[in-house]
Amino acid sequence: MADTESDPLSPTPRPQGSLARAERFVWLTARVLEQHLFAHHFRGGAAGPVEAALDAYRNEDGGYGHALEPDLRGPVSQPLHTARALRVLDAVGRCGGRRAEDVCRYLTSVSTPDGALPGVRPSQRGYPAAPFVPVVDDPPGELLATGPVVGLLHRNGVWHAWLFRATDFCWRTVESLETTHPYEVQAAVTFLDHAPDRPRAEAAAERLGRLVREQRLAVLDPDDLDAYPVAPGYAPGEHHFPHDYAQTPHSLARTWFTDEETTRSLNHLAADQQGDGGWPIPWHQWAPAPTLEARPMVTINALHTLRAYDRPLT
Repeated sequence: MADTESDPLSPTPRPQGSLARAERFVWLTARVLEQHLFAHHFRGGAAGPVEAALDAYRNEDGGYGHALEPDLRGPVSQPLHTARALRVLDAVGRCGGRRAEDVCRYLTSVSTPDGALPGVRPSQRGYPAAPFVPVVDDPPGELLATGPVVGLLHRNGVWHAWLFRATDFCWRTVESLETTHPYEVQAAVTFLDHAPDRPRAEAAAERLGRLVREQRLAVLDPDDLDAYPVAPGYAPGEHHFPHDYAQTPHSLARTWFTDEETTRSLNHLAADQQGDGGWPIPWHQWAPAPTLEARPMVTINALHTLRAYDRPLT
């Protein structure tokens, strides 16, 4: 009988423990970018390979394309791709310098007169995109696209003329929200967590948290999902939980939920790891490649959140 340690064709035993199983999933399914991100965050890998992998998605206009955000296919730069790029750069401590200047130059060129970013620009037309991502001729600026970008640039101490207008747009929009939905709330939280005016951010976050609870936008009891509505246009069962808003215990959104509610949320997140080691995608799945590319991102985010709350990753 062949020795499994010396025979390369022999099946290897599946790893045990949440982190080990997630690592196997990443190596089986992830793009090079997410492989390097996983290695950087959980195996002591350097930041350089992550930055080099991200460069493959960068365009000459300073923006990013090439399906960096998997639901938008094609080479053209889009604000949603650039927001994803900033999250990667922030995660490895490389969100500054000339690269940030190039990004801000691109953002300036595609923003609306009030400094806001549209989610998708008309240049996407002709390339595949998720059916829930509308492509229109004159797209409006959205908090969904603008908030995360502005928040991360502030977090990294980036200052640019465009940021003044964009920051004003975020304040006006966040402070006037009445009816909202989970992804818009997440965008608002990213902005508020890093906005320079901390007293104003805390006041806006308190108001936003009341909206989240009043409109039942967070599942507070994972054993009673039917009691919480799914936002219009979302996939069946596309619920959001306290940990989706307060992804770290230091987020302003953490104060929206009790310790018991947060514990139930994190227990649900930990239990949601699938048999293949990855976490599931909650939103609409419309093509095989975007699904395959997004699951490692979701998996790394889940691990990040669990680790931020000191949950053991074995």
